[in-house]
Amino acid sequence: MKAFSRFAVAATLALPLALGSLAAKAADIVETAVSAGQFETLVAAVKAAGLVETLKGDGPFTVFAPTDEAFAKLPEGTVENLLKPENKDQLVAVLTYHVVPSKIMSADIAGKTAEVATVQGGKLSVDATKGVKVDNATVVSADIEASNGVIHVIDTVVLPK
Repeated sequence: MKAFSRFAVAATLALPLALGSLAAKAADIVETAVSAGQFETLVAAVKAAGLVETLKGDGPFTVFAPTDEAFAKLPEGTVENLLKPENKDQLVAVLTYHVVPSKIMSADIAGKTAEVATVQGGKLSVDATKGVKVDNATVVSADIEASNGVIHVIDTVVLPK
């Protein structure tokens, strides 16, 4: 009986730890962006565009995620204008231009250049020969894994051509 109670205590203590690490691993693209704290504008835009459920979907997705600072570099009034309900189609186009419908890790493209198709339908120019550039943006943090893909943080909002 004494051995059983030690086992029960150990199992009781281990269970929350196991569930805690399982929950951390299960964060999807949206949850990962929300918890990062530097994507408030992006998250607000994703909500306004009605893309939350899509980006919580199975994926895999690669998201080139502009920081709040990247959005702040846009001309004054641009973000507010895009967030208006009557501009939802334009907002969706801008946001889905930042999403590739596959998982691309930095090691997959290191030393290469490529044109990658986006969910929006356009192509992003990726140059990973000296750091990583995506169109006119620089990747400042790469390979933030989520349960349904990966986020690469960029310093500039990229716009469809």
